[in-house]
Amino acid sequence: MSAGAGASGGGKIPPQVPPKSRDRPVSVADATEELSAVQLQGDAQGLSTPCNVKLSHITCDSFKIQWSMDQNDHVTHFFIDLNKKANINNAKKAFKHKDVPTKLVAKAIPLPFTVKGHWFLQPRTNYTVSVQTACKLPDGEYKVSDWSETVEFCTADYSTVQLNQLLDKARNIMSDRMLPLTHFYRNHHQDYFDFMRLNHGGTLQPSVKDNGGSHGSPINGNLKGISFSANVEWNERDGPRIPIDSPYGRQRFLCPAATMFNENANLYFADLYCMYTAYHFVNLVLTTKGSEGDQFCSGKLPLLDPANNEFLTRKKRDDGTMEFSVCQDLIVELFYTEPIHVKEGQVVSIEGHVVPSLSTENAKKDASCKMCNINK
Repeated sequence: MSAGAGASGGGKIPPQVPPKSRDRPVSVADATEELSAVQLQGDAQGLSTPCNVKLSHITCDSFKIQWSMDQNDHVTHFFIDLNKKANINNAKKAFKHKDVPTKLVAKAIPLPFTVKGHWFLQPRTNYTVSVQTACKLPDGEYKVSDWSETVEFCTADYSTVQLNQLLDKARNIMSDRMLPLTHFYRNHHQDYFDFMRLNHGGTLQPSVKDNGGSHGSPINGNLKGISFSANVEWNERDGPRIPIDSPYGRQRFLCPAATMFNENANLYFADLYCMYTAYHFVNLVLTTKGSEGDQFCSGKLPLLDPANNEFLTRKKRDDGTMEFSVCQDLIVELFYTEPIHVKEGQVVSIEGHVVPSLSTENAKKDASCKMCNINK
């Protein structure tokens, strides 16, 4: 059962039909309006203070809550005070000010119950929560308890449920337009490649994925890999080609797609996002079957069919060689979880310009975009 978000403004709480079952979430329609400060100035005497607040079943947008209170209390409503922990001392940025009534209100229902809502809970975010009980009096005022102790918690990453919703969003953007692909590539500065040659014998080393894209993507800050691009653009004169500009540096490591995307590789969907632009990025993870990176992705990310997906495909020709294709409607980023030596390809200088504004490093996702946010 879920506690809905209260609407702003005062007014009395309208009558509601209590949930029929402890397993039925309270919908937004079940949520009551936010109480005014005047209503909460009732006499708290007679209601015990909630204690032993416990949370469980924490997901990216929900948690189950329970607490202890005097069973003899006549309670009609629960108030839940929820704040982003980082903003707790900033009244302007806080979820709500502690001195005004709680934003989350529910009719008293059996404990534990579930608080759920992507409009006020974000994935991988620290929050604090405390609770208060209340009894609605005949004159419309409320008798309230003191606030419970404050409990801290962190919401979870996206599960496969949310990632499959993102995957469906990505598919809705797609058309059938695919372009041939021969190489994956990694742009960087000369210093990067010099460092890898001097310290690792020319082998590019995986590093932890940054926080770019969706905040709840499980690979952010957890999975080690090397960022490549599979993006191909159509040029009227040359046909399909790798973009000549680079966001990161003038050097480009070109690696044959067959080297990385072979029959011993698994391909996973990890993210869909945009950066306040008309075009979107899709983040795919390429692993070696059975590797540490593959074990991390298995069960956390949707597995794609290498020969039959909308983003990046590998198919065998009649002569036994492989052909590769990439979608034209999305910019495909590839996170490769294995070390790779520069001798597997070649390092060349780009023909165009370095354009830092094109960088997706720690990219901030547009939270208002209806095409790439699952809560829109």
